[in-house]
Amino acid sequence: MNQTPFDQTLKFGLDTFGDVTVDPDGQPVHAAQVIRNIVEQAALADSLGIDAFGVGEHHRDDFAVSAPEVVLAAIAARTERITLGTAVTVLSSDDPIRVFERFATLDAVSGGRAEITLGRGSFIESFPLFGYDLEDYEVLFSEKLDLFSVVRREKPFSWEGTVRPALRNAEVFPKTESGALPTWIGVGGTPQSVVRAAQYGFGLALAIIGGAPARFAPLADLYRRALEQLGQPKLPIAVHSPGFVAETDEEARDLLFPYFKANRDRIGRERGWPPTTREDFEEDVENGAVFAGSPETVAQKIADTVKVLGIDRFDLKFSNGPMPHELLMRCIELYGTEVIPRVRELVPASR
Repeated sequence: MNQTPFDQTLKFGLDTFGDVTVDPDGQPVHAAQVIRNIVEQAALADSLGIDAFGVGEHHRDDFAVSAPEVVLAAIAARTERITLGTAVTVLSSDDPIRVFERFATLDAVSGGRAEITLGRGSFIESFPLFGYDLEDYEVLFSEKLDLFSVVRREKPFSWEGTVRPALRNAEVFPKTESGALPTWIGVGGTPQSVVRAAQYGFGLALAIIGGAPARFAPLADLYRRALEQLGQPKLPIAVHSPGFVAETDEEARDLLFPYFKANRDRIGRERGWPPTTREDFEEDVENGAVFAGSPETVAQKIADTVKVLGIDRFDLKFSNGPMPHELLMRCIELYGTEVIPRVRELVPASR
């Protein structure tokens, strides 16, 4: 497998799903303005030296971004060094060849700063929208992931499966200048997905959105063992978790909770979950997957996660429901200027 050399320096990123936000009067902001705000958020992250910025893909009215690579290209024009990726690209309802072409193009316009995280996604709207049957959920992802892995080698190839006509002696353009598009698989918690990431030589992105991060330690260990047994090089593990940074713990929790609840409760109504209570939220902050609080509190929790899982990157999903743009910008500023430097103090350089 083509793979860029693994940089063992601890990295820090930000992820957004492009949640439709509200203005200071509590009125929803048009999706077009949300997208422009995302570009501003990424530009701020770049100016602060944050390592990576990821944009999610959704096809519903509570999220503004359905074409993340277009947003990322706009960000590329406004930034200089930050890595640009997805959180995640829903490969099951897309074409792997077109996905590679779009991200190889993004890699070109950004000067080699593109990466991609492939996943199933947490919503199903894209399947009927693009003419796919949910009965084929498993085979679509499995076969399209396999095809993408072949395309990613950037050489002539032949491939055969059941979800599209066979390809014979095909070649895909443009190619990346480095010869390898950095690729991750987003994993929610199944051992099979972890092993598959290792088999393809893709980085492992653990989506920790519920429960204590420590419970994912067996999956991180499984990935490292699988890489070794498969003869793969050492590859990175990332964690993606929701959170919010403010001046104090109390302020962070009070500001975040109503927007966090609005987001969770809307999804909960669709999926039959009970409403999120303040007690549920506090438990997630204290002992679960929500990284919310003062810079010191969030830094301590990230450092603990880095140590217990042995990860190489932490991505804070800073958009949580309709929280206003101004609060998101302040969160990014505190994350870049206070949280990240403090984590670097807490975590030894050689782990």
